[in-house]
Amino acid sequence: MAAQGTKSVAVVGGGVAGMTAACALAEAGFAVTLVERRDYLGGRASSYLHPGVNEVIDNCQHVLFGCCTNLSGFYKRTGVYDKIHWTSAMTMIEPGGRTSALGPSSLPAPLHGLPKLLSAHAFSFADKVALMRAFSALRKPVPADSTETLAAWLTRNGQTKGTIERFWRLVIASALNADLDQIALPYAAKVIRELFMNSAEAGAMGMSTIPLSELYAGTAKFLTEHGSRIALHANVELVAWSEAAQRWTLGTTAGPIEADFLVLALPFEALQKLLPKMPQADGAAALAAQVEQQTHWPICSVHLWFDRPITQLEHAVLLDREIHWMYNQSLLQKRPGNYLELVISASRAFAAYGRQEAIDLALRELAEFFPAMREAKLVKAALIKEVRATFGVPPGIDRFRPGAESPWPHCFLAGDWIQTGWPSTMESAARSGHLSAEALTSAAGEARSFLVPDMKPTGLMRLF
Repeated sequence: MAAQGTKSVAVVGGGVAGMTAACALAEAGFAVTLVERRDYLGGRASSYLHPGVNEVIDNCQHVLFGCCTNLSGFYKRTGVYDKIHWTSAMTMIEPGGRTSALGPSSLPAPLHGLPKLLSAHAFSFADKVALMRAFSALRKPVPADSTETLAAWLTRNGQTKGTIERFWRLVIASALNADLDQIALPYAAKVIRELFMNSAEAGAMGMSTIPLSELYAGTAKFLTEHGSRIALHANVELVAWSEAAQRWTLGTTAGPIEADFLVLALPFEALQKLLPKMPQADGAAALAAQVEQQTHWPICSVHLWFDRPITQLEHAVLLDREIHWMYNQSLLQKRPGNYLELVISASRAFAAYGRQEAIDLALRELAEFFPAMREAKLVKAALIKEVRATFGVPPGIDRFRPGAESPWPHCFLAGDWIQTGWPSTMESAARSGHLSAEALTSAAGEARSFLVPDMKPTGLMRLF
């Protein structure tokens, strides 16, 4: 239990941002109540029992990279970092089954990926020259105020059709989950530098070896051990500030919650719905206007169970088709039933398909990559559409990303969409949680530093 006189905090939103803020503040000695409207944690990065297939599935495969220092810090704080499987290999498969392997070598950054790129069947000689030209141009950071789109930059820098379709659209646009003409160049350049240029360690990919909601069991344990708690099934219906008592009161479906400080760790759509319930304050209208400028993009996943193995690959990038990524959950999460997950990023067209239409399309395309599909029988399938999976990062979006400070006293903002310097990722969410915790402790007169520094470039990249 929290000691008498301990300052209290209500964190609204049990996604990655809220969990990160709550755990950081609990570690700093605050009595935290993490408030979540659902009956599980994770928000858009969670898992649940799907009634149609009677399986616990992630709402979409989420990955992190070595450069995700704050997300890794959150996992380490809650004791689950050892549940992340790391790999530096990326297999690209063409229809027909021909593969190309990307990954690091012993060369210094940014040359470490060059040998495997040069030997990749997926790219022609002209493609490889174009990619090297692009990487060379991105050695130095792009100015943050650039208004150029990634699509315009690709044209200006002579990228081929092969590089656009098989690298920029598939790998980079998927990572940012938006069309090429809707991506601000600074964010695309950041992804390239972090994942492919700064160091081999920064580009290593991590995937949870257990369902995401199991991963967050560490959060519940951590909060309990630090005198804090989680309130599930607690939808916020009323928010009131007492100037006399200097305290917040939340009216929730799980009962009233009082706290000295408030953190609103919500997606922008959820914050937009909550704003009319907030007290009047100077700056509230400006915040509402910033929220109004945000847009979202969908991510879809198709979950398939077969009567026999289809592939021994853990994961792969699928080229030239609507399905983009394959994750072999029978290997990654040691799940029974020959279970594959297919992910489709940045595709509003796929999100518009009906369930059976989407599953049938995924099966037809999957058979083009894995010949074992000819003998396999589909046992069961599920389609998950995360319609509001990520926020968009078009040129100029930074003007509409607020900081951690809010218009209300003792109230702070978190969420992947606030000003973190990162696109819509779990790392951005974790960073926002740390930023809000820093702002709160400073306001409480107990300033603490939580933000984990970026990984430093290695090799020749230290010169740029």
